[in-house]
Amino acid sequence: MKVVELNTKNDTIPTNLRLLLILEEISRVGIPITPTELNAQLGLPKPTIHRLFATLEAEGFLQRDVDGRSYTPGSRLRKLSTNVLSSLRVRTARLSVLNALAEKIGETCNITLPDREGMLYLDRVETKWPLRIQLPVGTMVPFHCTASGKLYLSSLPKTARNTLLTNLSLAARTPNTITDVTLLNGALDRIRADKIGTDDEEFLDGMVAVAVPVNDSEGRLFATLAVHAPRLRMSLDDAKAHIPVLREAANQLAALTDARQQD
Repeated sequence: MKVVELNTKNDTIPTNLRLLLILEEISRVGIPITPTELNAQLGLPKPTIHRLFATLEAEGFLQRDVDGRSYTPGSRLRKLSTNVLSSLRVRTARLSVLNALAEKIGETCNITLPDREGMLYLDRVETKWPLRIQLPVGTMVPFHCTASGKLYLSSLPKTARNTLLTNLSLAARTPNTITDVTLLNGALDRIRADKIGTDDEEFLDGMVAVAVPVNDSEGRLFATLAVHAPRLRMSLDDAKAHIPVLREAANQLAALTDARQQD
């Protein structure tokens, strides 16, 4: 199969490939981008690139960022990416990693993806203990008080993070929830350095969690892998002791994604 490189200024790009190349680049850069910035790679006529962006926006594959000029993935593109990750062949391999991890640790393990409103549960394997916390696949949990959400926030560039925190509702879920922006920023700086997200009864009373990043081929966080448990069975320090096996599983998950892209 012929692979078409994005940098094709001197070649004629087939019409039916242009929209796909735009979506591919939007997904690759991982930050809001303007049509002009993206077109530096494609080299299409200015009216054409703006028409294509308008089409993708109208159909929900792209949406404008807060500056009104740049674009980010829209709801349909985000749903498409989730559906691809949930495809049977990929999901079977992913669940085998998750099952092995949950068996080794003995507690519930989950994979989440960042969405616009919070972290979305993509997959989870429940503990065999009768006392468990029910957060089924498809659940959306907050950014600011969960191990996965805080890990994601910590991975953002400082400007993007500050903008998000300024506009985010830092509602107190428990007495331990960090609701002060300055304090939360300090916690996120520590998480960024350690690459370990923590939840010390900040989301739910009596629950602790730790999370590690699952990185894409560009080294960017695209998902998180976490374990959570009632404090009655596991302290936060106990949870941190499982970081090495979590990182090993996260590397296996990242390798699955890379293998899917190469198939």
